[in-house]
Amino acid sequence: MGRQALLLANMDNYKTSSSTSSAASSDDYALDRLSADSSPLMMSPWNHASPLPKLPWAPPPAALFGTLRRKEGHICSLAAKDGLLYTGSDSKNIHTWRDMKEFSSFKCRSGFVKAIVISGDKIFTGHQDGRIRIWTTVSGTHRQIGTLPSFFAVVKASMRPKNYVPVAAKHNRAALWIKHADAVSSLSMSEESGLLYSASWDGTFKVWRIQDSKCVESVAAHGDAVNAVAAGAGGVVYTGSADGAVKVWRREAAAGRHRLHRTLLRQDSAVTALAVGGEGAVVYSGSSDGAVNFWEVEKEELTHGGVLRGHELAVLCLAAAGDLVLSGSADKTICVWRRDRGVEHTRLAVLAGHVGPVKCLAVEADGGDDGKWRVYSGSLDNSVKVWSV
Repeated sequence: MGRQALLLANMDNYKTSSSTSSAASSDDYALDRLSADSSPLMMSPWNHASPLPKLPWAPPPAALFGTLRRKEGHICSLAAKDGLLYTGSDSKNIHTWRDMKEFSSFKCRSGFVKAIVISGDKIFTGHQDGRIRIWTTVSGTHRQIGTLPSFFAVVKASMRPKNYVPVAAKHNRAALWIKHADAVSSLSMSEESGLLYSASWDGTFKVWRIQDSKCVESVAAHGDAVNAVAAGAGGVVYTGSADGAVKVWRREAAAGRHRLHRTLLRQDSAVTALAVGGEGAVVYSGSSDGAVNFWEVEKEELTHGGVLRGHELAVLCLAAAGDLVLSGSADKTICVWRRDRGVEHTRLAVLAGHVGPVKCLAVEADGGDDGKWRVYSGSLDNSVKVWSV
């Protein structure tokens, strides 16, 4: 039997069966200090006939760049592209920011924007009402150009009884297979196949063909809420659920359908976040027990690489860029990890500054040649912090 899905610390972005305790807050920026060799400055200068050699100076691995804040509610979703940041909250407004200033905003009919994905000139937003809305920019103004599924698609499908299927996460209820019966919890885009994946608390993930905005498949993936979906390379997609499982689905080229390839993880703690890093070479999953599991992908097979432990409370979000992976937590911190030599990971920094749980993360290149990344973190403290990593 599926377990009751509970909300964690007023965090409606995912469902979990685990309970947690509160952690002490900190407004200070903290870094893990790396070990260093003994400094020559510790030696008496009178023992040297020549001036002391200059110590090599290395910049800190991360620094707080600034804070964005609006009094509209919790920050639930983020997406960044080409220096433009999109923020979604539990209000009906979606805001855009550029150069640390508000650039524009647009309003949707349903509040609680739980997921944002950018693809080309289109922005996709997932909502509490189970729908996905499509936006684009016209003359500098964001306009809604569609909804998934569309009104006409719903009307057409509702005329055929066979289009109604049982909802796994809600027994004794049937719904149209092309429409989510509960909140959209996560979105992921596969650019190579032109497919958008949406995960929902109704226990399914759905596959949308962007070319014609059509739902081409609905997969009953888990017996409990699906909290995260992440598209990999070669037609592979990963799902994580409140039932504690991480599953791998592979799209069959001939039939165009997704089949269960493997279950990577089964545990008592809910899976709350997923990320694919290293250009598809590694998969990360965050859990309500504060752990981050990861698997190495080699020749289409996955091997468990280990567990990253840096949080005292639930991991609520993950983001990967280059050799870095970042984990945001209910303990109000963000851990920055670097993948070295395959499976080895080094924790470079712990970013502390939020006074509420960290709900969402977004990463983009900082624009220079120095290997820096611009990291955005959204929190229940109603703010977005901008970091240079």
